Amino acid sequence: LHTDSQVQLCNGIHDVVAHIEKWEQLRSALPYDTDGMVIKVNDADMQRRLGSVARAPRWAIAYKYPAQQVETIVEDILVQVGRTGAVTPLAKLRPVVCAGVTVSRATLHNQSEIDRKDVRIGDIVVIQRAGEVIPEVVSVVIAHRPESSVQYVIPPHCPSCGTELVRPDGEAVIRCPNVAECPAQLQTRLEHFVSRLAFNIDGLGGERLAQMIDAGLVKSAADIFRIRPDDLLGLDRMGTKLVENLVSGIDASRTVTLSRFIYALGIRHIGERAAEILANHFGTLSALRVATMDALVKVHEIGLSTAESITEWFAAHQETIDDILAAGVIVEDAAVPVSRDILAGQIFVFTGALERLTRESAEALVRSLGGTATGSVSKKTTCLV
Repeated sequence: LHTDSQVQLCNGIHDVVAHIEKWEQLRSALPYDTDGMVIKVNDADMQRRLGSVARAPRWAIAYKYPAQQVETIVEDILVQVGRTGAVTPLAKLRPVVCAGVTVSRATLHNQSEIDRKDVRIGDIVVIQRAGEVIPEVVSVVIAHRPESSVQYVIPPHCPSCGTELVRPDGEAVIRCPNVAECPAQLQTRLEHFVSRLAFNIDGLGGERLAQMIDAGLVKSAADIFRIRPDDLLGLDRMGTKLVENLVSGIDASRTVTLSRFIYALGIRHIGERAAEILANHFGTLSALRVATMDALVKVHEIGLSTAESITEWFAAHQETIDDILAAGVIVEDAAVPVSRDILAGQIFVFTGALERLTRESAEALVRSLGGTATGSVSKKTTCLV
């Protein structure tokens, strides 16, 4: 294990500030990317006494340097359609190096954000990588705007299927309502379905899925598991060995855990964590399929909007699940090991330092006794330690 040679012991906050300012100028010469510094209390006993809040220690803090900003030109504004029908505008930029990476695209989020920043095709814009990762348009250099520029408005029809777009009440996002037949939604839903955190089908990515969709081989998630070698051999750049590996990868993924299956379905508001919570609470796919709103909102960390999304999805997609199961997919029941249930229904939050246990051990103990341990206090919390 190697410790970074740039670690510096500082004598007081003034030394800390001076060290931060020094490395703001020097960090670009390091052989790795950095976005800030971590300042720690240099005393193990004091660290234990200070303890932690949720997952953050009280004895350490991160200082983030301001994101590097550069100028470039918006060459075009593209529109993408996601798996839930959400329409996202994307700025196509003249490629420029920002924080060590060549950036050629940046999300514009939605029409309201475009209007707020008044981004137009042909504009010179200031961009940065939010958190040193995601490219975003910060502002427009109005002084250099071409006289011929016009305000940008997202087209009224879906760029993939031509359906008239809608903006649901209370939402900033414009959507394509053609869930069943929009090719772009099918493509992105299937990409999510086979992704690493879902079915994790080796070798089946966006380009190959697009080939299968275009060839009419795949019109639903279930169709993936009905693919046979002869179906693929006629496709462009699909040799015998590649086809064998792809079909083997599909067959190997037929058995999936309940949490992965729930995540793969692509239900709005259901990410990896929520899928795991639902799997552990209901235990089986059969139980989740018939879960009512009342049953769902009682699950800790599942809010009203998420519960509504789940019930609406299952009400409309029971045949979809039947079709996937009929194609040979096996969904494993969730194993919920509970040695005793004396803390059933109790929700614990641990804060500060514990004398005899680490926080992780205490939370694991609560779960082993049938209770729930979370990182923050809510109206459902029954015990704060």
